[in-house]
Amino acid sequence: MADAAPPTDAATPYQVLARKYRPGHFRDLIGQEAMVQTLTNAFALDRIAHAFILTGVRGVGKTTTARIIAKGLNCTGRGDQPTIDPCGECDACLSIAAGRHVDVIEMDAASNTGVDSIREIIDSVRYRAAQARYKVYIVDEVHMLSTSAFNALLKTLEEPPAHVKFIFATTEIRKVPVTVLSRCQRFDLRRIEPEVMMEHLGAIAAREGAKVAADALALITRAAEGSVRDALSLLDQAVAHGQGGETDAADVRRMLGLADRGRVFDLFEAIMRGDAGAALAELGAQYAEGADPAVVLRDLAELTHWISVLKISETAAEDPTVSPDERRRGRELAAKLSMRVLTRAWQMLLKALEELGVAPSAMMAAEMAVIRLCHVADLPTPGDLVRRLQEAGGPAAAGAPSAGGSGGGGGTRAEGPPLRAIAGGVTAAAAPRSAPAARLAPAGMPLEDIAAMVAGERDIKLLDELERFLSPVALHPGVIEFNPRPGAPADLAGRLAQMLHRVTGRRWSVAVSDQPGGQTLAERRAEAEAGRMRDAARHPLVAAALAAFPGAKIGAVRPLSDLAPGAEPHYLAPVPEDDAVDIEGDILDMDDPFGEES
Repeated sequence: MADAAPPTDAATPYQVLARKYRPGHFRDLIGQEAMVQTLTNAFALDRIAHAFILTGVRGVGKTTTARIIAKGLNCTGRGDQPTIDPCGECDACLSIAAGRHVDVIEMDAASNTGVDSIREIIDSVRYRAAQARYKVYIVDEVHMLSTSAFNALLKTLEEPPAHVKFIFATTEIRKVPVTVLSRCQRFDLRRIEPEVMMEHLGAIAAREGAKVAADALALITRAAEGSVRDALSLLDQAVAHGQGGETDAADVRRMLGLADRGRVFDLFEAIMRGDAGAALAELGAQYAEGADPAVVLRDLAELTHWISVLKISETAAEDPTVSPDERRRGRELAAKLSMRVLTRAWQMLLKALEELGVAPSAMMAAEMAVIRLCHVADLPTPGDLVRRLQEAGGPAAAGAPSAGGSGGGGGTRAEGPPLRAIAGGVTAAAAPRSAPAARLAPAGMPLEDIAAMVAGERDIKLLDELERFLSPVALHPGVIEFNPRPGAPADLAGRLAQMLHRVTGRRWSVAVSDQPGGQTLAERRAEAEAGRMRDAARHPLVAAALAAFPGAKIGAVRPLSDLAPGAEPHYLAPVPEDDAVDIEGDILDMDDPFGEES
């Protein structure tokens, strides 16, 4: 029996754009070319799988694709075989599109999670299709099925009857058991690219006779985050909002509770300057005009992320949803702000977003976040703080922070506070309050003293690594900064900090630096030994001995103090230069040609 004629236009209720422009053919799908090509070849070669699983974010077309596949399997308007291009006019296509075909069963797994619902499917698959070529089961949000439901489905899913096809859709592919995934042909539906989305929205707006500005479409595309359904729902709302005239970006911002993108830049720059008054005034103005404080914080976080990426890759500025003015201002901020400042702002904004749920009001949370961000804008980074103390020649307080931390890690390249970069004038930040003088040793300390503390702990391995690999950049009581020699263990800084803390009872900041350092203790000893060898060779007695024994060479020159009972190691008491040339006070070992030492 033929279906009843559709109602007249006057009786047709309004249909939202997301449903009105729902694709009915594969050619209408946008942004999913790889999946369409695979299915086209499978239908042409009659290599159609018995089970498909479609995954992707909300609104990219998973259920729509499942219905198109079901129509292609059962379309009678293109012949007796499945087709990739269903006619959309036969009884099978019309009833499947309307969701009332007796042999195409759609089930929402979110509301049918138990094993009983799956048992109904298992019991019905044995019967052939009543009207269609194939009996098709479409299970939406399949990841919501219980474990027992999945287990009950496995056997039927692996060996279904020839007349049965399964199509699963899910937004959480990781929650689907691998035993189910291995029995299905998987298709990952991609987010729609901004260029494709804006073109699609523009075409639909034109067909609807609506005037929507390009920058308004860009805002809708950005808010949709790659979801066609979300974009069409927002477009529907925007068209209604601007009924009777053109919908511009300001209309869309008010509709979405967004702040003007340029004003987000203004707020961000005020924060980076540390101008709390201007930042709070701008935040209050945006709030008065309808901006949601939570959205403002998210916009700030998004802007922080974008500028950080822009510092690494210039291609981030080529996003079609970004206006030329935003590109210009973004590039300027990326050039002025350091990565450490941006990452610090990112972490603080994430923390502020977490506080929104527990704060008395969202506006209070946003204001406190802005105040904190403005406060830290004037503070130097930890690495910059250590560098300034070292350049000033003043003592560093015990436990002073460093970029590398007590465990080694990154370098300590100085980076100025963002306020100075944006304001255009470079001025020194306020120096931190010094610790009481009684607790500090004089500025600077010899590396030999540090080695003595390690030697006192009888940590032979650490002492050897310190002598060979630690090239000092800056040494102060409580603060050590060094450039490791090649081959240095990764945990040298951490172990040294722990040992010094244990010995002195105070925290030490031991940081790895990329700045050039001085000689290691081993290099100093080698240089001193070479100097003594040269001086010894020039001594008349040694020169006469070398002349008397052709081929002999000096093996070593050691101070007598090294042999004295109870004498301390030479790295605690370096041999003065005068002692090195006092041959009468030294013992010379010379290897003669006969293998004996003189």
